[in-house]
Amino acid sequence: MTLAAAVPPAVPRRTVWALGLSQLIAWGVSYYLIGVLGERIATDLGWGMARVQGGFALSLLVMGLVSPLAGRMMDRQGGRRVMGLGSVLLALGCLGLALAREVVGYYAAWAVLGLAMRLTLYDAAFAALARIGGAGARRAMSQITLLGGLASTVFWPLGHLLAEHLGWRGACLAYAGAALLTLPLHLLIPSGRAGPFRAGPDAPAAPALARDGGERRLAGALYAAIVLLIGVLNAAMSAHMITLLSGLGLGLATAVWVATLRGIGQSAARLAEILSGSRMGALSLNLLATGGLALGFVLALWSGTSATVAVLFSLLYGAANGLTTITRGALPLVLFDHRAYGRIAGALITPGLLLSAVAPLAYVPVIEGLGAGWAMGLGTLLALGAFLASLLLWWRFGAGQRG
Repeated sequence: MTLAAAVPPAVPRRTVWALGLSQLIAWGVSYYLIGVLGERIATDLGWGMARVQGGFALSLLVMGLVSPLAGRMMDRQGGRRVMGLGSVLLALGCLGLALAREVVGYYAAWAVLGLAMRLTLYDAAFAALARIGGAGARRAMSQITLLGGLASTVFWPLGHLLAEHLGWRGACLAYAGAALLTLPLHLLIPSGRAGPFRAGPDAPAAPALARDGGERRLAGALYAAIVLLIGVLNAAMSAHMITLLSGLGLGLATAVWVATLRGIGQSAARLAEILSGSRMGALSLNLLATGGLALGFVLALWSGTSATVAVLFSLLYGAANGLTTITRGALPLVLFDHRAYGRIAGALITPGLLLSAVAPLAYVPVIEGLGAGWAMGLGTLLALGAFLASLLLWWRFGAGQRG
């Protein structure tokens, strides 16, 4: 028996499946809720979409504000307790939405969902995996994003079906029940911590690449900048991608189906990364992803009415987005001490979470005042900024990483 065969994976397969399924459900009943139920809520309550979307924006702000605390909680108490609490809060938030009839109650429910999302979505799951798998948790991180990436594919049609038969309040009640299904999944997370370095397919190749205070500050600043730039860009594109493609000259129907290709690119890139055995190092993968992101936006900026170039942009954007989700979790594993993963990552992603909350609103005056071309130009600058930060990170710390 070879050493690789004798050494078990850093994260048990049962845990990977449990977290993958919980990510699918948690994203579906929280982050993607507004996309399928927002218009029905506005119509029923007689509110404008700005007020309805404001609740979701509040939840993103709460995510950012509680992120450092959530990271420290994860380091001290582990994923079982913290994500288990998040499951209960997810259910309470959905229940609060189902019962909301006034603005105060509606926004309070979204505030609860914001806290719940920070305790259950990718950043929490990545910290849980880092705690139990150490620097060997990279592959497990990739695997759970494959299931989590299907959340909108599953819950948008499911939410529409539930709302058709039960109304939006009934759909939120059903979502609350689904949220509770994540509790037993989170209780399957091991309570222990990663052991010492060991050989094997999932083992770390080296200690943390940022070895002293100066290196840690530099690595932290570059990582935070990458997360911020990509987070702002993704939040804006999630809200305005169809509008921007249409504004560049594509017909509305064409813009809609081109935008849906983003999901195909995202899933395909994540699947390819998993099937490759996660052989490419996190720094190199991040450089590849942000380079593809920048290339896609440069192409889109000059695409005009070309549907072919627009399709290429959507696929490239989706693929890059899929890979940067993985590197968002994997980079702290190679840069910093995995034993403090939750605290370090929780602090570094906070600026990105906060600015992502206002990005969709900030893009509106650019689109309305200057046009889609200028808005895509702004996106291109954000993507190029993320690529340059990734290049600096790779150049400074990549020499210590093989592959």
